[in-house]
Amino acid sequence: MNRYKVFASYVIPSVLAFALSGVYAIVDGFFVGRSTGDAGLSAINIAFPVVSLMQSLGTGIGMGGSVLWTVKKASGSEEAAGKYVRGTLLLLLLVSVATTAGIYFVTEPILRLFGAEGEILIFGKDYLDVIVVGAAFQIFATGIVPIIRNNGSSLFALVVMVSGFLTNILLDYLMVWVFDMGTKGAALATVLGQLVTTVEAFFYLIYRKLPVIGSLPGFGRMSWNIFRIGIAPFGLTLSPMISLMLINRFSMMHGKEAAVACYACIAYVLSVVQMLMQGVGDGSQPLMSRYYGEGKREEVRKVQNIAYISAVGLALISNAVLFFIRTSLGELFGASESTGRLVADILPVFLVGLIFYAFSRITTSEFYATENNIYSYLCVYAEPVLLLILLFILPGIWGQTGVWWSVVASQILTAFLALILRISEDRCRRRTDAPSRIKTI
Repeated sequence: MNRYKVFASYVIPSVLAFALSGVYAIVDGFFVGRSTGDAGLSAINIAFPVVSLMQSLGTGIGMGGSVLWTVKKASGSEEAAGKYVRGTLLLLLLVSVATTAGIYFVTEPILRLFGAEGEILIFGKDYLDVIVVGAAFQIFATGIVPIIRNNGSSLFALVVMVSGFLTNILLDYLMVWVFDMGTKGAALATVLGQLVTTVEAFFYLIYRKLPVIGSLPGFGRMSWNIFRIGIAPFGLTLSPMISLMLINRFSMMHGKEAAVACYACIAYVLSVVQMLMQGVGDGSQPLMSRYYGEGKREEVRKVQNIAYISAVGLALISNAVLFFIRTSLGELFGASESTGRLVADILPVFLVGLIFYAFSRITTSEFYATENNIYSYLCVYAEPVLLLILLFILPGIWGQTGVWWSVVASQILTAFLALILRISEDRCRRRTDAPSRIKTI
């Protein structure tokens, strides 16, 4: 099959699935914002980093196990590969239990730490308490989907995401608007939507007879290998929410509630675009991991180059669309008129960083797809670290405007770091390949 057709068969369903992941947050914000106004919108925005943590745990474990499963299969180790499927599922279960037990009794202190006060704190706690009880569904839904995708079923991975998403929309309408359950109803709708995805994903594993049953010798070592790979995709998924948390905190200091409500609207739409970029990276990951396991490094690079073009193209299209609809975004989420005007003024600042964001995300995906863990860690975790440093500098000079530009500057610097690391990897690979070429000659 043509290389581009193979790429499209993996990436297009993945991009759509990740877009839906981003829309989950928008759906809650849409219904709650139109029901409770700026306070409810801000509450979900402030609480959402915890939701993202759960999804990131599932994604990190699922991607880590899936990469190792794919690489082992491609290298001919079918029995060793199967153990990573079972190990991934057991890890998802253990982490789900630990997450609920560890967070449920401290939701209020967490929200206060994020800057929630008064009515925002009340709405946020209602939302977060329900989300934490249903943590297992969030973690399993995001953790099993990478296994499905790496098994060559990207389209079915999209189907299970769509079904959960549609369930979430229907239940948001009923619980938030019809039964007036506020943020608590929005959280319950999200949890039940993820439950639908989880159940369908388990049926897939059983129907396709994946190696989910069997012994697990060396589970500790396997867990370490999964975490070693999964740290990068975990951070890749969580990084936007770390940024959200930091921006909310510094916005409360420099721009107060109006700035937080403004960024809530901006963060919702940007999360969808950022998920599109990650969809390209994670959609191409199974191909890159397979070629890497087969020793076809040149094919890995060709897939990555197609991914670069796709991600940057999506960034440019998204920039154009968001720029032309910027004046209506505040109204879409039920924000006040003044917040809507602020969104229209500030959004173009954030659009500057999307192309740089696309480049760094694809580069990072290639690093962890080929077990280049150190480089993947550097790319993933550099952005929030740089953002934190800039937030201590730029707002002191420009106030709230400095908060906005800190985000863009951190994305630009991270992209340059990714470029340097990719050049370094290419040079190392050429030095490694040189002796074999000499022998061949």
